[in-house]
Amino acid sequence: MILSASMEKKQTVSCVDFRPAAIIRNPHTQSILASSKLRVFHKRFFLLNSRSLVIDTSAQTKLLAIYSPHANPKGLIILLHGWEGSSSSAYMIDAGAFFHKRGYSVCRLNLRDHGESHHLNEGLFHGALLDETFDAVHALSKLANGKPAHLIGFSMGGNFALRIARKYSSLPDTPLQSVFAISPPLDPYKTTLAIDERYAFYRRYFLKKWKRSLLKKQKLFPHRYDFRKMLTARTCMELTEAMMPYFPEFPSYRDYFNLYTLKKDFFENFRLPVRIFISEDDPVIPQDDFDELSANEYFQILRVKYGGHCGFIDIAPRGCFYHKIIAQMIG
Repeated sequence: MILSASMEKKQTVSCVDFRPAAIIRNPHTQSILASSKLRVFHKRFFLLNSRSLVIDTSAQTKLLAIYSPHANPKGLIILLHGWEGSSSSAYMIDAGAFFHKRGYSVCRLNLRDHGESHHLNEGLFHGALLDETFDAVHALSKLANGKPAHLIGFSMGGNFALRIARKYSSLPDTPLQSVFAISPPLDPYKTTLAIDERYAFYRRYFLKKWKRSLLKKQKLFPHRYDFRKMLTARTCMELTEAMMPYFPEFPSYRDYFNLYTLKKDFFENFRLPVRIFISEDDPVIPQDDFDELSANEYFQILRVKYGGHCGFIDIAPRGCFYHKIIAQMIG
């Protein structure tokens, strides 16, 4: 792969040679393939070589991770899924198997109320739960046993990964050698609007998964939750606003979104290498959020023309673009 700097993009890095086969180049095809079960075929050995870990956080909450140790590891890869994804999402398994095959132990971390973790906490998930996620990543990083640890986040997990990198940058030490964010939303309000307004397919997809998650939570904690009225919501924004009474710490849904909106100054003071992968045809991430960002010693954007949302998949040669680039970067 050849990377070339593009001064026209405010010194972001442009990956000029990724052009997937025309048959799968459509951004929606790429986005669907990102979560396709086709990606988990032939990953049986990786999945069998896994065990569950429950991490206790300083906030007295618990998060679930799936750990796949390597017999002679070069280091540790921690993976963080997107909204309503999980440790079992195809892109998580595919990435985990890829790096495990290349000599890394792998941890696939579930955010609260994702995967099979709804029972672990009575409180609900929201996107501003940084501290418990940071605690879990920090605890998992110790499994590296002094070897390099790297964090890779996808979509909302990419937003979390960026915030974790920023938090480590304010601390004297970090166990992470590098952080990568795949298709991260920088402005969750704008991304939610894009999901609702641009393509009905994405709105229906996320609403179905979110409502299913809420029903699961309601069944586990019926004394605390009754979501029946709000489950009639027809958009993600409508359901977000209806959820706010369960989060009295947020004056409004806009205040909530602002807590994990990442603006230009957020990217100026990293103290560990941070890389974003973003495609110009991403159907749900507004591209102008990235136009104001500038590269620096620790921060770069790897920007490609094609890839959809968390896709970046080709069939000749077969594989995922960002897997290969990250592997080159971390060795």
